[in-house]
Formats: sequence, C-alpha cells, structure tokens
Amino acid sequence: MPLEREDCAARTGRPRHGNADWLTGSRITAVLGVYYRPEGRAGEPEAVEFVLAEGQSVLLTCASDGTLRVTPGAWPRLPDWCVPASQWQHAPPALLPPVPYGGAWTVVGTRERRHANGEVVQAVIRCQEGDFVVEAGETMAVRFDQHP
Repeated sequence: MPLEREDCAARTGRPRHGNADWLTGSRITAVLGVYYRPEGRAGEPEAVEFVLAEGQSVLLTCASDGTLRVTPGAWPRLPDWCVPASQWQHAPPALLPPVPYGGAWTVVGTRERRHANGEVVQAVIRCQEGDFVVEAGETMAVRFDQHP
C-alpha cells in the first residue's frame, strides 16, 4: 500500500499546508532518477528522488494511469519495487544543473497541476534558483527552469 503525501510530510518533519506545500523550507542536496539499468540513462527515469539535507528523501513516481505519486523515499537504498535491485540504479537525470553554491537548493514553494478528474499529473518544486518540474506519464520527466 503506497504512502500518501501526508505520511511523507510527517516523515520529513514538515507540516502539510495543502497541495505540495509540505516541502517548503526543505533543502534539496541531490536530484536522482531511478533507472532500469538494461535501458541505461538514454530513456527517462522510472522515478525521481529528491534527497533532502536532513538525510531523508522524497520519491515521485507515476502510476499506471499516468498520475503522479509522492511518497517517502528510501535513499540511499533503491525503492522496494526495484526488483531485482541489481538491474536498477540511481543516477542524475540529464540536463539538470549541478547543485548550487552552498550545497543545496532551498524550496520556497510548490504547486501541483491536476487533470480533469482531480488527480495530480505535475509537481513544480520552486527553489530560489529555479523550478524543478516533474511530470507523470508513461515514464517520468524532470526538468529545471532557471529563474531569469
């Protein structure tokens, strides 16, 4: 049974303020894709894990219906569904910038985009330097939009 975002908020020690605001104030030290190794990093990750300065992580995955799920991560371990574990790996997604000076991105806010049925399909994690945009679909897509 997957954990809900409220459970993730409790585990990261952050109160849930509605939508995805529970991540506000966190410091992200790494953004890693979870890749099926036989495919390599040529494709999109199956999940995106945000590693927090507090030593915890948040895992964003897409469900079979193309919606986005937010659960506590298991960093540095792979998610339990990575079976066999030897066929999976964490790796930085292509085209994301390096960690900024100071060693972390500070989350200043978040937004969720929902489809007509009210399910989350996109999360925007707003940081001082720019926004991480994570979209669910057949696989995950993540990009960083720098602030001007």
